[in-house]
Amino acid sequence: MPRSETHDHAHDHEHVPQVNADSEKRVRWAMLLTGGFMLAEVIGGWLSGSLALLADAGHMLSDSASLALAWFAFRLGTKAPDKHRTYGYQRFQVLAAFVNGLTLLAIGVGIVIAAVQRLYSPVDVMATPMLVIAVLGLVVNLVVFAILHRGDQGNLNLQGALLHVLGDLLGSVAAIVASLIIMTTGWNAADPILSVLAAVLILRGAWKILRRSGHTLLEGTPEGIEAHEIRSELEALEGVESLHDLHIWGLTPQDPLISLHLVVHDDVDHEHVLRRASALLRERFGISHATLQVESESCLTGGGCETSTSRP
Repeated sequence: MPRSETHDHAHDHEHVPQVNADSEKRVRWAMLLTGGFMLAEVIGGWLSGSLALLADAGHMLSDSASLALAWFAFRLGTKAPDKHRTYGYQRFQVLAAFVNGLTLLAIGVGIVIAAVQRLYSPVDVMATPMLVIAVLGLVVNLVVFAILHRGDQGNLNLQGALLHVLGDLLGSVAAIVASLIIMTTGWNAADPILSVLAAVLILRGAWKILRRSGHTLLEGTPEGIEAHEIRSELEALEGVESLHDLHIWGLTPQDPLISLHLVVHDDVDHEHVLRRASALLRERFGISHATLQVESESCLTGGGCETSTSRP
């Protein structure tokens, strides 16, 4: 058949899940330490009557579940693709991050509501036990934060877990400051007020995680990759006439994928164009999973050229 009536397809490689054993190990340790200390804060907050401590304990309880979800996402992400999920299970990490963002949002709102109620109906707070438990909680949270912070900060799942722990750390700091104010001045309102300040920071982190994970779940273009730059670079290749049906998305923010159609001149070697385009995407933009189609005439989106036939 004439060369102008053929399509050439290239799939840069078969998708293989990337194992992140270091991140998985860090999240597991964070989960164990956070869950182990949560009970002490519950008891200490109940005995002292501190809303800041109880709020932090509730946050740590949620964090234990969230860290468990993050750990499970790492485990599931190592599973090989199957006939039902040909891309594998890496996207579950993004889903776990989105769920963690929602729980952070709910926790932040809940703390604000409880603090407002406490301001209208103040109670006496036992500052000394509150201070002791809060200091111990701060130590644990600092250890957990250090464990996670030394991990892969580009991983959205790990970042979601880290923000949960950061919220715990802020809660412990708020409880320490509140207890010191109450001990020196007797001003019990410091407890709910500082809880609100910690909640605002928690809400800010929740929004960041929800925005990034939601963007990925909606097949948004991964951060740091500009579609117009890819278009201009590919159209500048020798023999390339135009480009269309360009789609860029990611299983995770670290695992970008791309598909596109290249329209080339009739006398151009299609295989040579495919090799050059694949190399450019990999070396210039860090995209190693690319599905490219080379054509001798522009096709209708999703329909193919009316005069063309497909070639394996």
